Amino acid sequence: MIIAVIAGITVGLVAPDLGKELKPLGTAFVALIKMMISPIIFCTIVLGVGSVTQAAKVGRVGGLALGYFLVMSTVALGIGLAVGNLIDPGHGLQLTDELRRSAEAEAAKGGENDTVTFLLGMIPTTLVSAFTEGQVLQTLLVALLAGFALQAMGARGVPVLAGIGHIQRLVFRILAMIMWAAPVGAFGAMAAVVGATGVDALTSLGVIMLAFYVTCLVFVLGVLGPMLWLVARVNLLSLLRYLSREFLLILGTSSSESALPRLIAKMEHLGVSRPVVGITVPTGYSFNLDGTAIYLTMATLFVASATGAPLSLGEQVSLLVFMIIASKGAAGVTGAGLATLAGGLQSHRPDLVDGVGLIVGIDRFMSEARALTNFAGNAVATVLVGTWTGEFDRERAAEVLAGRVPFDETTLLDEDPPAPPAERADPEMSPASPV
Repeated sequence: MIIAVIAGITVGLVAPDLGKELKPLGTAFVALIKMMISPIIFCTIVLGVGSVTQAAKVGRVGGLALGYFLVMSTVALGIGLAVGNLIDPGHGLQLTDELRRSAEAEAAKGGENDTVTFLLGMIPTTLVSAFTEGQVLQTLLVALLAGFALQAMGARGVPVLAGIGHIQRLVFRILAMIMWAAPVGAFGAMAAVVGATGVDALTSLGVIMLAFYVTCLVFVLGVLGPMLWLVARVNLLSLLRYLSREFLLILGTSSSESALPRLIAKMEHLGVSRPVVGITVPTGYSFNLDGTAIYLTMATLFVASATGAPLSLGEQVSLLVFMIIASKGAAGVTGAGLATLAGGLQSHRPDLVDGVGLIVGIDRFMSEARALTNFAGNAVATVLVGTWTGEFDRERAAEVLAGRVPFDETTLLDEDPPAPPAERADPEMSPASPV
């Protein structure tokens, strides 16, 4: 993966036209990964929820997760506002007619969605359309309904759970086969974006890019790290090292969704129970958008500064709260952050929309940091929610992070899923083996 990313950057710089022609390689790989997301989420959630005897336990996990996501998004919002107001990154830039046209196109895409549309979009057209349309939240809803139905069936639902367990192993085995193509996909994606962007845009807009990357790093190390240690006694750097392959995958594809199936498997392997993983990870991909929150705040202030129309503090807060709500469900979609930014400005401050064109050229590189931060936030959230609900095996996590219990890259699943320690486990929440 590292070699592929470096090679892609090199091709994009040396032969830009060739780099742009390689874009289908990255597009095809991400499409293959997305093909597997719905069945993996469905199997994981059904097996987790179906093995729980009380539905209220599932609700407790979901409530804790959503509460945590809300708090962290607010913290990320505050950090982005502070840094954006401090550095004033858009000063001195000039708009051109071409950039204005780019901004108008993004605003049109961002204006296609609103909160009501988002909520109604969570309901699939049919029971199986969630799988064919690739909608994470629709799959989550169907899986929860199926899991609760299996709970109500009692012993009669055990054979169904066993069958879904076998399907899960098949799906993860297919995913493991697809992952062999990851370097090819990363090479094509990086060559295309570097070839299309070039060095000039990176140089002229280096301040906002550097500030955004530094802010994301400060949030991960300064907020998520201490919280992870205080609550779960897990070292953040050890966790990030454990997930290093997933970070490389995100870096190459610029989409956190490409690593979602592997995050589910790795969090279970780490020692977080299946119900917690099954609920927290998919939900976090739509509601735990720490990187996107930071991006929207800093990009909004950048646009306002570049166009000479600074926002008051009240305008900043109201506009950004609207954007955070509008961005739900778009975490894994490359470029969705830019469309949300343009659409939010179009509805609240139309005079600022033209300024979005200034960052169209570098948005893909900022998308890297958004995706990496969102992914790190969801990994930490899963461990924290598991700890708060007593569904995190800290001793196993120590063994895994120390490298003594390696993750099986061939199947992406443990033959015997780990269970929390007996003295802390709640039998009603323990992940039962489906086979």
